[in-house]
Amino acid sequence: NMALLVANVLFGANFSFYVSLTRYYFTFQQIFMMQVTTAAAFFIPFALFSSRSYRITVEDFGSIFIVALLVVYGWMYMLVWGGSCTSPIDGSTISTLGPVFTLFVARIVTPKSISWLRIAGAVIALMGAGVLLFDSGSSLVGDNVEGFGNALVLCAVVAIAANTVLIRPQLQRYSPTVVMGWYYIIGFAISAPFFWSEIAGINPLRLPIGPLFELMYVLVLGTVLPMWLLYVGAEHLTSIHTALYRYIQPVVA
Repeated sequence: NMALLVANVLFGANFSFYVSLTRYYFTFQQIFMMQVTTAAAFFIPFALFSSRSYRITVEDFGSIFIVALLVVYGWMYMLVWGGSCTSPIDGSTISTLGPVFTLFVARIVTPKSISWLRIAGAVIALMGAGVLLFDSGSSLVGDNVEGFGNALVLCAVVAIAANTVLIRPQLQRYSPTVVMGWYYIIGFAISAPFFWSEIAGINPLRLPIGPLFELMYVLVLGTVLPMWLLYVGAEHLTSIHTALYRYIQPVVA
């Protein structure tokens, strides 16, 4: 699915920009809140003005709420926090473990057994991540700061793997844009009270042209567009296929 391929190409570039922006211009909390605000501004109108929103059941809303927590705090917050602490190479390499966790979650939530071929694919993914990490001269543990950043990125990978499996039924019933609109209604409501003061006085237009481009990439091409493409692809593919497409991220990062 081309949507998943493009999504992971766009996600892969974020790690370099996280390091650059948090080193010289912003805190990771500021970038996180700007990401949530930008995504909310784009997707919330789809939820508010779609007739499908008014057909969401209480059970489905509960699922969307849980997955919104995984997306906003488990994925976005931990990823930008971890990405600001670790190296772009380590961050993108740890992301190769996404397919492994996707297969694991899929096995828990669905009764269908996983074939030996898929298990072999998961083992290859683990081996590939290990080779890339040690070949780059570092390890998952690293020093105190880098090791902590790697652990956060790993938590983010687990969160995004779980959410692509758990939310697929709602994507099929209500469409990706409607579901994502509710993600960010919930996400903005649970993040703005804590982080809005971080960005209240920020004027991004005062940035030099290079960092301004990096910030615009992170907010639009690194957050809004790939998240939409990810769920467009996940809507039509099984969690196994989604995992396999997500494996290309380290290649393009």
